[in-house]
Amino acid sequence: MADVVSFRKEEPSGLLVRELSGPVLRLTLNNPPANVLSIELMEALHTALDAIAHSGDIRVVVLAASGKLFSAGHDLKEMTAHRADADGGRAFFETTIRLAADLMMKITRLPQAVIAEIDGLATAAGCQLVASCDLAICTDSSTFCTPGVNIGLFCSTPMVALSRAAHRKQAMEMLLTGETIDASTAKDFGLVNRIVPQQYLRQVVDKYAAVIASKSPQALKIGKEAFYRQAEMSLPEAYDYAVGVMVENMLAGDAENGIGAFLGKRMPEWTEE
Repeated sequence: MADVVSFRKEEPSGLLVRELSGPVLRLTLNNPPANVLSIELMEALHTALDAIAHSGDIRVVVLAASGKLFSAGHDLKEMTAHRADADGGRAFFETTIRLAADLMMKITRLPQAVIAEIDGLATAAGCQLVASCDLAICTDSSTFCTPGVNIGLFCSTPMVALSRAAHRKQAMEMLLTGETIDASTAKDFGLVNRIVPQQYLRQVVDKYAAVIASKSPQALKIGKEAFYRQAEMSLPEAYDYAVGVMVENMLAGDAENGIGAFLGKRMPEWTEE
């Protein structure tokens, strides 16, 4: 795997820190102490992802967090304060939860691959954020949970991402018990891809990002969209859909170039689309 070097910080402060290195963009949650997904932070993420989706230069996004927690999920203090509203908080709750749901869908629909880099606790909507990313790499001290049931609030929206990332019965175990699982269990459940010592986390994530960024951007865009679409189909529907996708992919410039390079024993040159 190739190394990623020369990081450039574009936003040294604020709720969301950007670091750009060639085709790899790192977004770091910076909302201490718990990196809660406040309205302001979620809006910042939406804005960043919208810009990334239309960028021909960025091929991989790394989603990381500062401090000792990856994310504690929704800002319960912010939400509770709105119980004094005339509607008991209904409108604010709907706005907050819908904003989060749209954020998770936006990650899934983003043309670029998204890697979650976790060092610490990812709980509730923070766990949902991990589950929504295409890949997840964590430290051996990281933990995960969906503890809503402990406070009378079932993690229904985190359930959507969790049940699509983890095995079904394991997802239900997390949702029904609200208990915290360690990194090894999270890997067994299918929630994370790799577990690494803390001192190597950045290095491993950077190498994954570099390898993915070296691939055809056309193929990555086509493949990511197809992966999530076929996953919701029946087996015959999925194959019918995938046949069409692969035919169109074969006709794309990068496939013609890549196959020609392979047969000619040379390195391919990808387009920027």
